[in-house]
Amino acid sequence: MSEASVAYAALILADAQVEITSENLLAITKAAGASVDSIWADVFAKSLEGKDLKQILAGFSAAGAAPAAGAAPAAGASTEAAAEEVAEEAAEESDDDMGFGLFD
Repeated sequence: MSEASVAYAALILADAQVEITSENLLAITKAAGASVDSIWADVFAKSLEGKDLKQILAGFSAAGAAPAAGAAPAAGASTEAAAEEVAEEAAEESDDDMGFGLFD
């Protein structure tokens, strides 16, 4: 819950065009009645330092729309084969992550 509170506080600061600092994030979360560890405010402030949060969020919507439009013409067996390939790779990677497979 702390992460969400700090994320919303960062959005409020960005919308108000106020610098996103640890102190500002903690002030907003405190005013909202949320209990937040200062480490989360520090992490968010450091990660957003020198960046425009509005521009970052606008980039997500623009990037999300382009692949959907580009994927429409592609169809048929090649799309199905690609989907199967990705699923197989994901299954193999998940086994490798733990160092053992289901039946090892």
